[in-house]
Amino acid sequence: QVQLVESGGGLVQAGGSLRLSCAASGTIRSINAMGWYRQVPGQQRELVAIIVSGGITSYADSVKGRFTISRDNVTNTWYLQMNSLKHEDGGVYYCNAVLAPMYGRHGNYWGQGTQVTVSS
Repeated sequence: QVQLVESGGGLVQAGGSLRLSCAASGTIRSINAMGWYRQVPGQQRELVAIIVSGGITSYADSVKGRFTISRDNVTNTWYLQMNSLKHEDGGVYYCNAVLAPMYGRHGNYWGQGTQVTVSS
């Protein structure tokens, strides 16, 4: 059974940095895309950054130039390096993968979420 486990959230001052990690466990045949989403209370979950199997990345306009998504294909782990954090970057960050497990259905998988709080 595939699971995504996140780590790295926490409290940071504005202007600081955090790095989030997401590790996919289980027997996985392929991962087509790895991403990070953010959700704040009362709002929909929004895409922050994504990296697809060809290595192409895409970012929300609000984080371009400050956040970097990267991956380790050997360990099925991906990261979100967040620099120059702003108060509005706070929220619960969820990692996401579009993947095909060895046994099971190809589809969307989510981590449990990790809280990022940026103090002003």
